[in-house]
Amino acid sequence: MSAAELDIILLESHEVALRALLHRENGSEAAAYVLFGKAEIAADPWSNQPRVRLISHEVVPITPDEMVSSSAVHVTWSTQGFMRLLGQAQQHNLIPGLVHTHPGANAFFSDQDDRNEAELARTTFNKGARGLASMVFGQHDAIVGRLWTSAKASMQASSISTVGSKIKIWHAGTEREDTEFLVRQAALFGEGFNQVVRALRVGVVGCGGTGSAVVSLLTRLGTGHLALIDNDTIDTTNLNRVHGSHAADVPAKLPKVDILAREIEACGLGSQVVTRRAWVGDPSLRDILRSCDVLFGCTDDNQGRLTLNRLAHYYGIPVIDVGLRMRSAKNGVDYDMTGRVTTIRPGNPCLMCLGVINAQRAAAEGLQRTDSAEFERRKAEAYVDGGGDPAPAVVTFTTSIACAAVDELIQGLTGFRGENGMVHNRIRRFDRVEDRSMTCRPVPTCPICGTEATWGRGDVNPFLGVIG
Repeated sequence: MSAAELDIILLESHEVALRALLHRENGSEAAAYVLFGKAEIAADPWSNQPRVRLISHEVVPITPDEMVSSSAVHVTWSTQGFMRLLGQAQQHNLIPGLVHTHPGANAFFSDQDDRNEAELARTTFNKGARGLASMVFGQHDAIVGRLWTSAKASMQASSISTVGSKIKIWHAGTEREDTEFLVRQAALFGEGFNQVVRALRVGVVGCGGTGSAVVSLLTRLGTGHLALIDNDTIDTTNLNRVHGSHAADVPAKLPKVDILAREIEACGLGSQVVTRRAWVGDPSLRDILRSCDVLFGCTDDNQGRLTLNRLAHYYGIPVIDVGLRMRSAKNGVDYDMTGRVTTIRPGNPCLMCLGVINAQRAAAEGLQRTDSAEFERRKAEAYVDGGGDPAPAVVTFTTSIACAAVDELIQGLTGFRGENGMVHNRIRRFDRVEDRSMTCRPVPTCPICGTEATWGRGDVNPFLGVIG
């Protein structure tokens, strides 16, 4: 088995805080600490190799009284604060990290950095910590990073991301691919855009009307790695909107993920696709979810949305959630045809605060999975929601809102709509030909988005802090 690859994810608010802390008007070097959450992925779904992810959890300044000296080529500080950092890391099962600058040079680890960090790594492991992370900020916003796995060995980060309203990803040593079929989008966004998209790892949860359209668009966009997650097989009522489905797929009872994988392979555009036929909360999916750079939530499952809601905060993986509400015009009441694209990430109101998730229905869905007999009994007594007529669905509307969702990802990568990045809640009224965005703040008492305690926390026991 090959050595594990390392990803480092900086939440946008942490990167901003670090750059403000480390800026010196006189051009001298500066340093700060970071506590990282950690994701230990046993098998990356595309390479089947282990992967480690570090996610920034908290920025810890080095106090002025701890600074010893600094210049354009060095920075020195007391290790008193570092010992406190090690204590915090052990207490909360986090990875201690240090960041320093090379303001007038490229981002790289110097020989002096190697010697100094090896000594700090020795102290770190002697104190029982699980590793020591290190990053260098160079000129032109360049960043390099690594993780010391012992006092004598470290692994270089193969990718470093900043995640927030914008998504920036640096890949180390990425091979340039032949992307002639993407030449026209390179003419708009530049060749660098295509290289980022080719390296992207995107998961799509839910492969029905909106999910299948999202998958089709991502494939044509040139997304290099796709993960498709859905537990359902195709039925006749799906044929009006599931892209790639055929009438013959219904009697064959083909899983939706297999239908979409068939279409991706038929395109021959170089996307690597993996499929999982399971509910998003299935423990077997944890590696695949934690390996993604971006997730699209295209499910109407409330409990599944709760999982993605927490995942975005614990692992710093932005989730672009898609929803539709369609109501026919009856008895003098007008049509209500509304699509929604919500970007979930640390710093944004979560799906609970936005009222997208119905907690009662989520509980009912969980009961239906774990005890179907009890679910049916309670349903008969009207204690749970369930059944009823299927919701209206039309392919033009499901595809339109899928386009809006993928456009939001493109905005996060390019800023084509302006420097404010992705909007956290975009509403499209098809019946009124109206688009608008909503702004609100997280509810202060929300245990997910109202506190930074979950941000970048990484692996915890129980998973995502959910008991039972």
